Amino acid sequence: MTNSDTPLLTPLRLGEIDLPNRIVMASMTRARTDNADHVPNALQAQYYAQRASAGLILTEGTWPNRDSIGFIDVPGLFTQAQAGGWRKVTDAVHAAGGRIVVQLGHTGPSSHPDLLENALPLAASAINPGLQAFTPSGFKDTVTPRAMDQGDIDRTVADYARATRLAQDAGFDGVELHGINTFLIPSFLYETLNHRTDRYGGSAENRARLVLEIVDAMVAAWTNGRIGIKLSPGLTGFGKFIAGHETLATFEHLIGALSRRDLAYLQLMNPVNDLTETPIAVLGRDVVRHFRPLYSGTLIANGGYNFETGNALIRAGLADAVAFGAPYIANPDLMERFRDGLPLSPGDRNSYYGGGHVGYVDYAPAGHGTDQA
Repeated sequence: MTNSDTPLLTPLRLGEIDLPNRIVMASMTRARTDNADHVPNALQAQYYAQRASAGLILTEGTWPNRDSIGFIDVPGLFTQAQAGGWRKVTDAVHAAGGRIVVQLGHTGPSSHPDLLENALPLAASAINPGLQAFTPSGFKDTVTPRAMDQGDIDRTVADYARATRLAQDAGFDGVELHGINTFLIPSFLYETLNHRTDRYGGSAENRARLVLEIVDAMVAAWTNGRIGIKLSPGLTGFGKFIAGHETLATFEHLIGALSRRDLAYLQLMNPVNDLTETPIAVLGRDVVRHFRPLYSGTLIANGGYNFETGNALIRAGLADAVAFGAPYIANPDLMERFRDGLPLSPGDRNSYYGGGHVGYVDYAPAGHGTDQA
């Protein structure tokens, strides 16, 4: 096959980052940070280095401050000790020839007081999202969060900027802002969760304001060519995260504003459920089809693709790269398997979250056997 047949295997300039191929390892929470200080460990360095042949590695969602914590055993990037732990990860990835970007995410209303030293989670408005949080004692129902005041917002924006500076100290190639699923940012974007009457609510422009303030602070802390963002405009039907008649207009306004900022990339996540008969049904399964005309920069498509459909998406001009999540769990050499037409190994779902090396770093490359049963 020629390069035109398999554009996923061709190089790409992503902002200020040069990628040898367009196969991106998507962010996946694996819950292997086994210490109370949220410092990445040697096992995580091994895990990411094994996957360095990806065009780009996106880390698991990482906390930019203490308020953002929403799961157990997930790393942070708000202390020097955490930056030091991440430095061991980035050094290992770079030594293996890879590139790695840290994803910074604030859980917002989907967290729980048990994870926040009994403090209430923060959100756009004091509305219980109706979900469950994974706490040290298991899953618990979410509570009514505290609506962020201007001081909370200013501090959060500053914390993202500080985490971006720490990412540079840690040796990352860039930073991605987590704006997907049921986290803090979507709580501002969805009118079902955002009932504010100040400059952060009531219109598409206002609902998108916090996202743009965070992006601008991250850019100021580094440079636009090192900053990306991930959004899930097809999210609906999860607790009170339900798309309304204003949701699509909010995302269209936001993505148009992001296009003018010349970021490294925008990553768009496909819906995980059927959008038929919802106010965002026009998005269908491939949300990049709708937003490609609104975004002039580099687009990464995420969600449900394989080698063939990913190549077709790029050939059609709808995306510039494709992110793969679950296939990277059991196939650290996913790029080589795609390139050589080799079958993919299945993952063990029982070891996706938590534990040690089993189901994490013991998946062997093709042709080398495997420790998995």
